[in-house]
Amino acid sequence: MQRLYDFLRRHPTWVDSFWALLLLGLGVVWVVESDLGRDAGVAAIPILLGLAAVVALRRRWPEKMLLLVIACGIAQLIWDVEINPADFAMLVIIYTCAADGARWASRVGLAGGLCAASIAALRWPGVGMTSWEHFISTVFGTIPFVLAWVLGDSIRTRRAYYAQLEERAARLEKEREERAKMAVTAERARIARELHDVVAHNVSVMVVQADGAAYVLDAAPDQAKQALETISSTGRQALAEMRRLLGVLRTGEPSGDSDYVPQPDVEQIDDLVEQVRGAGLPVDFKIEGSPRPLPSGVELTAYRIVQEALTNTRKHGGPDVGASVRITYFDDGLGLLVEDDGRGAKREMYEDGGADGQGHGLIGMRERVGMVGGTLDAGPRPGGGFRISALLPLKPGR
Repeated sequence: MQRLYDFLRRHPTWVDSFWALLLLGLGVVWVVESDLGRDAGVAAIPILLGLAAVVALRRRWPEKMLLLVIACGIAQLIWDVEINPADFAMLVIIYTCAADGARWASRVGLAGGLCAASIAALRWPGVGMTSWEHFISTVFGTIPFVLAWVLGDSIRTRRAYYAQLEERAARLEKEREERAKMAVTAERARIARELHDVVAHNVSVMVVQADGAAYVLDAAPDQAKQALETISSTGRQALAEMRRLLGVLRTGEPSGDSDYVPQPDVEQIDDLVEQVRGAGLPVDFKIEGSPRPLPSGVELTAYRIVQEALTNTRKHGGPDVGASVRITYFDDGLGLLVEDDGRGAKREMYEDGGADGQGHGLIGMRERVGMVGGTLDAGPRPGGGFRISALLPLKPGR
């Protein structure tokens, strides 16, 4: 039964053809039993066939079938073929045009339906009926046509509403997919920044310490041992941060495993500076203002900026370079100033962001600062060296 129902839904013309044959049969029975004249009886056959064709093909060509039913109605008036069961096709085509046809066809169908009963009453007036009875008969004859049009127009409106809902749902789904893609891209960029900061800083410390250990291995074994211990602790710290990032990648949330380190904050900048000093870079570190808890995003951004700035100083500052770090707590923000007296960086690295791994740290800095709504200025310092200055606003409601 379900297969039959699905088949009929896929072939609606077959269903309409069945009803058209039934309507044609009722019309033929009416012609046989009615007292029509010779000319009217002969004209009734093509009219009945035309009305049956209207029902059978109404969904395929609604506008054309409306014109055909109008032609059949005019032929009935001319050949005196009275109202018969096949005229039900007029109601059907008015409904179909209102539901699926062009707007002009819907309006023509409504106008024709409003006039049909009145025209029929004038052409075939009831015998022995008063004027009031004629009026009532005309009104009741018009109601089915109006109802057919109203039902069809309601179907059209409901379909348009459902189509609008489907379009809106599809649009929202597309927007949701786009937002998901943007979120994935942003998360990849965030993880790339974290990986760059962790790897670049810790590996550079390990390289410096390894070079120093190799240089003093024979002359000062105690210093070499200390350097190796620094390499070991730095490596462990890098691995711990890498595990934290991998935990975020796998689960979407930081893990509670003891191997994972907490997210860096401003308080850990002091430890960062000590680590850099231990790697051989003199750093003057000062905090101004009243230290207080900050939003986690600002805390991490401040730490990473100082970390990357000191890493760049070791990479590009040259020999005998020194650096200074200033952290200033304002009422509405946090100021960062990292300077060095080295040879600075190439112009393309701080203006264009560099390429092939050069200058990506500065790109990461700008992205981090932009995410918290701050500003960053990076460039050569007057008198030599390099300066990085950032202002991170504090968002209320933390």
